[in-house]
Amino acid sequence: MSRGNGIKIFSGTAHRSFAERISAELGIPLADAKHYRFADGEIGISLNESVRGADVFIIQPTCSPVNENIMELLIMADAMRRASAHYLNAVIPYFGYARQDRKAKPREPITAKLVANLLTHGGVDRVVTADLHAGQLQGFFDIPVDHLTGMKLLAEYFRKILAEELSRGEVVVVSPDAGGVARARKFAVMLDTDIAIVDKRRSYDLQNVSEVMDIVGNIKGRTAILVDDIIDTAGTICHAAKGLKDRGCAKVYACATHAVLSGPAKERIMKSEFEQMVFTDTIPIPEERRTDKIIQLSIAPIFAEAIRRVHEEESISSMSD
Repeated sequence: MSRGNGIKIFSGTAHRSFAERISAELGIPLADAKHYRFADGEIGISLNESVRGADVFIIQPTCSPVNENIMELLIMADAMRRASAHYLNAVIPYFGYARQDRKAKPREPITAKLVANLLTHGGVDRVVTADLHAGQLQGFFDIPVDHLTGMKLLAEYFRKILAEELSRGEVVVVSPDAGGVARARKFAVMLDTDIAIVDKRRSYDLQNVSEVMDIVGNIKGRTAILVDDIIDTAGTICHAAKGLKDRGCAKVYACATHAVLSGPAKERIMKSEFEQMVFTDTIPIPEERRTDKIIQLSIAPIFAEAIRRVHEEESISSMSD
């Protein structure tokens, strides 16, 4: 143990099962804390064990309900800081508000920067997260950010289930838009295949609304894997799948690190052209949002290894070698 007086791992209420998986991987029991609500909805927390001098990790994705989970994370950080934690690490598998990273039109906020400021001024010393919507979001923080990825985990899954198609060169990785080309290219390198791009038009006034205009690349008769970081209402990705099938794709799969799956996502996925949609478990998927097409893989071992390396002051970047 190289930093502080040992390690303490706490879980927020957003995704306790994920924290339990990390705890099991590390062989360290979750620290004891009581979460409660006042009658008017205010969030309360009581730490039932000492964190004085400890290297503390708070595991809390800021998924839906986003504002509740962000506020709970900040309150937990404040409790740890006031209890004299030596070093405070926020483990945020899914970073909410990441899509609000720029002014797309006049008089809009840059909320991702605001949340980064709240965490920094709330006493957090380090953030550990995965597949930010844009890598440059790390620059919004004035503290270290360890940026993990679920892409290798997803690629390994497809290497297993599409081994024959990959050996015959029948698989193509597809970016659902021009902004995801870099991600799709990296994924294609992992699978040793080529890429295609969906040329879409997005409504300026409506969020989550887009129309497929054309497909750039050779897809006819091939198995397509649409790759994204976040799938929210699933409208864009399902339109892209239909466009691929209409233009001659044999089969269509999709994968993403973060399964937001809000609103009509379940119904759209059930009616979609997808064989499977594969996600990691950075966000919990309740039973009422699941379908037979949804597969979820655990990224907890990757986070557990990152936590171990942070605590023991080892390299995180070497995890991607």
